[in-house]
Amino acid sequence: MFGQLLLAVFLGMLLGTERSVIADKQAGTRTYALVALGSCLFSLISIQVTTGYLGLVSFDPMRVAAGIITGVGFLGAGMIIFRENTLQGLTTAAGLWVAAGIGIAVAYGLYAIAILATLLTLVTFTALWFVENRLDTFLETRSRLKLVKEKQTEQNPD
Repeated sequence: MFGQLLLAVFLGMLLGTERSVIADKQAGTRTYALVALGSCLFSLISIQVTTGYLGLVSFDPMRVAAGIITGVGFLGAGMIIFRENTLQGLTTAAGLWVAAGIGIAVAYGLYAIAILATLLTLVTFTALWFVENRLDTFLETRSRLKLVKEKQTEQNPD
């Protein structure tokens, strides 16, 4: 399970980095990493809990989880603001969604999964912010150097 959570964050990071750095989209590395982590977390919780309650036909513990996931999705949607071609609150909304998964994991006694998901979320919020900024700076510098070279070529067409 731990490997699955780590893999989900890593794959989400890859997608988000492409979207934010290469495609210049608002939803970036942290947002995609958190959504991948949350999806994995909810799925792992579902697998663990339903196998623990097999045979209890009148009890479906995942109905409660499904209601929480939907409700938090609406809360997250309310946090997202679009102003003057800028999207704000997306990573916060994704983080809130993951936090709901962590809460569900704790409620079902899946403490180790909840702790790892929390640590991965904190790393996603902090460390990936620095990675995104470094990549943005690198690509901006590269783009500026390319423009300078093009201008020099235009001015000195030897």
